[in-house]
Amino acid sequence: MQTVHVSLADRPYPIHIAPSLIGDSEVLAPFVNGTMVAIVTNETVAPLFLAKVRESVQALGKQVIEIVLRDGEAYKTAASLDQIYSAMLAAKCDRKTTIIALGGGVVGDVAGYAAATYQRGIPFVQMPTTLLAQVDSSVGGKTAVNHPLGKNMIGAFYQPQAVLSDTTALKSLPPREYAAGLAEIIKHALIFDEPHLTELERDVDKLNARDDETLARVIAHSCRIKADVVKRDEREMLGIRALLNLGHTFGHAIETEMGYGAWVHGEAVAAGCVLAAQLSHELGHLSAADVARTTRMFASVSLPIKPPPTTAQKLMSHMQRDKKNEGGVVTLVLLKKLGQAYLDRAVSEATLTEFLASKIAL
Repeated sequence: MQTVHVSLADRPYPIHIAPSLIGDSEVLAPFVNGTMVAIVTNETVAPLFLAKVRESVQALGKQVIEIVLRDGEAYKTAASLDQIYSAMLAAKCDRKTTIIALGGGVVGDVAGYAAATYQRGIPFVQMPTTLLAQVDSSVGGKTAVNHPLGKNMIGAFYQPQAVLSDTTALKSLPPREYAAGLAEIIKHALIFDEPHLTELERDVDKLNARDDETLARVIAHSCRIKADVVKRDEREMLGIRALLNLGHTFGHAIETEMGYGAWVHGEAVAAGCVLAAQLSHELGHLSAADVARTTRMFASVSLPIKPPPTTAQKLMSHMQRDKKNEGGVVTLVLLKKLGQAYLDRAVSEATLTEFLASKIAL
């Protein structure tokens, strides 16, 4: 088992990464202290893993409440949040109840926000079952639900007791969901670690084959990158953590415009990262070779490298509501060079609109 420590001053926690963690009572035990556990999952994950988690919790002598949400980004909503609240209130869950978020990023975000707000905060454990969740959304304490006018606009910073990442679970992922997780791994390398990008290029065949040893190493490396950022800027007050949003201003606009779930998050991030690289080149930072290298890396793991058919004006309307914006100015994460990201608030709306129009294939 590999362990990455998220070293926050008042509430540090471990990320454990290993095969067969789901169902391991011994690993789970230190993070479940009350008499009740609410397992929040979805209708796709439940048939695969819910019984194992239930049995491991019951082996610790805990009462189990099972809450099964609909599957997909379209259900990352206040209605799903209310489903969790209602089930927990009906079961008389108290402040020592622990929520286990068993699933991908949607489950983790919604269950985490429920934990942050139920009786003003109860413990929760992330048990991510997708690659994207294991390397990104389960790490760092961002919880949220979507709103029809914007993604992740309602939420809270709320750290888990632990993250338990079972690499065996990744074998069950459809190719599209697996590739979505690779998008975040590539993104981390583009922002902070160009040598790691070189390693990903070298190991792309092993990554596509879901090689266990390669996956464990890459997941741990990505988690270390993100844990270091969270330690330095947990609530995005210093601008450091905002750098993790490379590709996300474009990507969230794509997700919102196409309808949540039409493009999975990692696909939108991949296309968004390519757009960010192309704009960085047009602003005089990245070389054409760097843009080609970025594009080739995403394409090599079967991710989209172009935005969907839409209009620049529609994407701009969503980008203008992005959480990173200040004073009505769109905030972008761009690249000075591969491995070095920066925040840019100087690109005008007219320039952005013209740029997007040149990249959208209608």
